[in-house]
Formats: sequence, structure tokens, C-alpha cells
Amino acid sequence: MRMKSGILEQCGASQDVLESDTMDHYRTFQMTERLLHNPSKLVNQLLFQIPPHRQNMLIERYYAFDEAFVREVLGKKLSKGTKKDLDDVSAKTGITLKSCRRQFDNFKRVFKVVEEMKGPLVENIHQNFLLSDRLARDYAAIVFFANSRFETGKKKLQYLTFEDFAFCAEQLIQNWTLGAVDSMVEDMDVDLDKEFLQDLKDLKVLITDKDMMDQHKSLVCTALRGKLQVFSEMEGSFKNLSRGLVNIAGKLMNNKDVRDLFIDLVEKFIEPCKSDKWSLNDVRLFLTQHTNSVRALDAFKHQAVWERYMRVIQSCILKMYHD
Repeated sequence: MRMKSGILEQCGASQDVLESDTMDHYRTFQMTERLLHNPSKLVNQLLFQIPPHRQNMLIERYYAFDEAFVREVLGKKLSKGTKKDLDDVSAKTGITLKSCRRQFDNFKRVFKVVEEMKGPLVENIHQNFLLSDRLARDYAAIVFFANSRFETGKKKLQYLTFEDFAFCAEQLIQNWTLGAVDSMVEDMDVDLDKEFLQDLKDLKVLITDKDMMDQHKSLVCTALRGKLQVFSEMEGSFKNLSRGLVNIAGKLMNNKDVRDLFIDLVEKFIEPCKSDKWSLNDVRLFLTQHTNSVRALDAFKHQAVWERYMRVIQSCILKMYHD
């Protein structure tokens, strides 16, 4: 590659010199690689003369990952068992085994360092690994998914990209974790707020109280008449969609069911809407109205829990609603 770039002509050097210089860089990299496992050591070492912009580039490139690779391991336990399967991942994605191992070890290393820290997850990753904001956010999503073990590998979820999941992780971290309530608790951005998940069972009344459900439907239909392309389909499937959204909330108390959050959103809401040809805008209007009109139900007493729940559900569904 260096030969093709025309560097020999520019420097008036021989091919032997270029070869030896290139080998030199490879040897230097082998010696610096262990420092990259703890980037602040790379920045503070005096052994290698590497200018700051080069150091940043090295760190950023070393911790970069392939979308195809991360999609295969997202939500899996970052353990020896998963590492053993990397041969299969390499064969499936066409990414070399060496690269798969580097990426996997990076995920695991970041996870181990930040999982027990106080303070915001993205900030902790940024401070400890000196990654750019974008990359630190991506790693926060990977850590969060590995901790809660969300199911992302099922066939119905294959259409979703890492970027879709990373966006959803950010919504969950900002709204459903302990850190969303208190900024200095242990594991604040890694663990979901158990108390909030317990409170979600109170939302059941929206679908078990027939009068309340009828009133909710009537409010939504009145607000959306003339605004939805799929008004009659929405009217016909209102109760099923409403039950789907509320039942997902009720299931989130168990770890097993938390893992199925994305598959539930696809099966209970996204697929029914797609089969009725709802546009993204129809979905947006419906979810906004479905969430807001609950305020007018006098008998409903769990407004704060409902809004904290639906804020995330609405954002995630809108992000996931594509071909």
C-alpha cells in the first residue's frame, strides 16, 4: 500500500528502506498493544514518541468494531463460552478470527472496568478508555446489553441494526435505570430500576377495567379521526394493541421477560401494524395520543409510571419501525 502511494518517489528512498521502516512500525505496534488495553498508560508513557493526534487515532482504531460482528454477540454473555464460538462468527461474517478476538476482548475489558463504577456509564467509559463520544456511547450500549442479556439474535429481530439497538439502549439507560433517578448509586446506568419495574404491574388496570378501556379507546378515536390513514384498522385493533403494550409492562418484573423486550415489541405491536400497512407517521400519532389521553382518565392513578414507561416504548418502537 505504501509503495502504491508513491512515497518512494517523494522521499527518494529504496524499496529495502521502505520495507524495513514498515516492519519497524509493526514491531512498535506489538510493543504498544499492551498499553492500548489501558489507554491512559499509552498517553502517559515516555518510551514511544507518538504525537497526541496519532495516539487518539490508535486508540480509536483499536477499539473500533465491525457492525456485523457486534450484531452477532450483542446481548450475549461476554464469557469464555461466547469466545469459543468466535470461529463460527468469523466464518459467518467474513471477519478474520484475529479481529473477532480483538473486538470481543475489547468489549469484555470495557465491561469489566465499568460494570461496578458509580456515575454515568458513557462518562466512565470515556474517562477510562479515552474514546470519542460516539464510540463511548456505542460501548455503553454493548455493556448495557451484555448486562441485561437482551435477546437480539432471533430471526424476527434480524432486520434491526446495531444502531437501532444502541439508540434503544440509550433510551433505557436515560429513563429506566437507577441512574435516571439518582446520579450517584452503584451500577447506576447498568441495572434497571427494580422498584420502577415492580410498579409497572399497576398499569394492568388500563386493560382489566372494561369501562376505563372503553373510555381510553373513545378518547384516542375522537382525537385521531380524520388524521390517520388507517383509522378503521386502528379502531378495530385498538384493544389488542393496547393489551400488547400494557402486558409487556407487566412482564418486565422477571429477568427472563426483560430479555424478551424487543421480541415482544415486534410481535405484539410492530408486526400487527405492519400487516395493516400503518405508516411511520400513523404509528407516531397513535402512540402519542394513546399515551397522552390517559391523563383524561380520572380513575387512573399511575400517571408518572405510565409516562416513564411509554416514553421509552414509544421511542424504541418508532426507531424499530422500518423494513
